[in-house]
Amino acid sequence: MALDLSAQLFHDLPQLRCAPTTKRLRASRHGRVVAETTDAMLVWEPRRVVPEYAVPPAAFTVDLVDLPRRELPDGLPPVLGPPHFELHTCPGTPVAVLEDDGPVEVGFRPDDPDLGGRILLDFALFDWVEESQPVMGHAHDPFKRIDVLTSDRHVVVELAGQVLADSRRALALYETHLPARWYLPVEDVRMDLLTPSSTHSVCAYKGQASYLSASVEGGDDIAWFYPEPLDDAVRVRDRVAFWSERATVTVDGERVTGGMPDAGRPVRRPLG
Repeated sequence: MALDLSAQLFHDLPQLRCAPTTKRLRASRHGRVVAETTDAMLVWEPRRVVPEYAVPPAAFTVDLVDLPRRELPDGLPPVLGPPHFELHTCPGTPVAVLEDDGPVEVGFRPDDPDLGGRILLDFALFDWVEESQPVMGHAHDPFKRIDVLTSDRHVVVELAGQVLADSRRALALYETHLPARWYLPVEDVRMDLLTPSSTHSVCAYKGQASYLSASVEGGDDIAWFYPEPLDDAVRVRDRVAFWSERATVTVDGERVTGGMPDAGRPVRRPLG
């Protein structure tokens, strides 16, 4: 029987998963390098869909202390995203660094011997660099990729009976495990009906997105664009993509339905 690789991710979610990386990684905190290594792993705890960097003990430049293990709360969903690093779904020990105000929990050491005592670090608490390039959002998954393809398919976006965009010059962005998103030139978008939002989000592969709201009912944060995209998304710079979950998006007359967020986890903060 053929193996459906697109379904394999969810089949393996209950397992502790890992993949080695030979990239030189540096983790800094408050301007100080805390760990540096070329012997890290990407580790997915059970239920997690995004990996964390796991660093060998010898890579640390600071002292570490063990902390008591917390019990998992009841009612956790079967799939966990990047937030709430402190919720650990495999046996192991929380780890802290000692700072002026006392110990700060920053990591987790799974008991599994295949990880060689490596310590998962809470991505959000550090500044990360792969080789000499900063990393944002979360650790890079070696099994994800982005394809940006020129398309002449007819893309129309409507909301509350108002056409917001009509284009045959879209760029289709295909990202592993996510639905296709259609990035449209501003000339084909009713920019007079859109206004900048205070919402931003960060994608580890595409960069920081800025959001747009429509001046019609239900139009809050209806679209986004990348003013300064990362390498994988350079071609969609300043193009506008619309949520098919919040507007009616049709491609060659067929409605695009649902999907997972493309632009990352939205965070409201002032534009600038």
